[in-house]
Amino acid sequence: MTSVVFVHGFMGGSRQWQGQAEALPGFDVIALDLPGFGENAQLEALGSIAGYAEWALNELTERGVERFHLVGHSMGGMIVQEMVSQAPERIDRLVLYGTGATGVLPGRFETIGTSKRRARADGPKTTARRIAATWFLKREEADAYENCAAIAEKCSLRAILTGLDAMQGWSGVERLAAIQTKTLVIWGDLDRTYPWCQTEQLWQSIGGANLAVIPECAHAAHLEKPELFNSVLEEFFSN
Repeated sequence: MTSVVFVHGFMGGSRQWQGQAEALPGFDVIALDLPGFGENAQLEALGSIAGYAEWALNELTERGVERFHLVGHSMGGMIVQEMVSQAPERIDRLVLYGTGATGVLPGRFETIGTSKRRARADGPKTTARRIAATWFLKREEADAYENCAAIAEKCSLRAILTGLDAMQGWSGVERLAAIQTKTLVIWGDLDRTYPWCQTEQLWQSIGGANLAVIPECAHAAHLEKPELFNSVLEEFFSN
């Protein structure tokens, strides 16, 4: 059975992918929790995107998973770009979802510097709930908001600041043209974190990349329109 590995974004966790695990019965779905986040919140957060990629590859090796399809969301999309760079022979198909090729995000709902200042001032719990609200078109009124906020609340202030620093110091622009893995770019058309320019850059720079735009969604299209999102994934992985 083909494995599909999901890598969550900043302040996310494996539990966000429950709907995808249930919707892809023909695949072995593996949802990781990065160090410092989700069910691994007790672990020390890492200081670089490349470090997270190396950790993820080693974790999969320890689980006996050598080849797999790979899905990365937001910060996780940065991490999976690094995974492809470090071990292209292990990845059959790549999904870059709600992400971009630079860590400094033009058009983000607020700058990374602002996020760091507000996190220090407000504390991790308030920050978790505030950030999670930006993922949804309906913000706190979204059906999946409370579950995502609860996952985000597991993060310590140190993990939040370390994750923001890791993103701020990263760029994968120069490596995009070298990606030869069959790639799908997915974007919610009302994403507050990643504007179209980031999505277009991925789509146009990776040879043969496909594009799927999920309408009337913000940053968490897999939770806002799960049936459509899951059907796009299943078709990409099955053809």
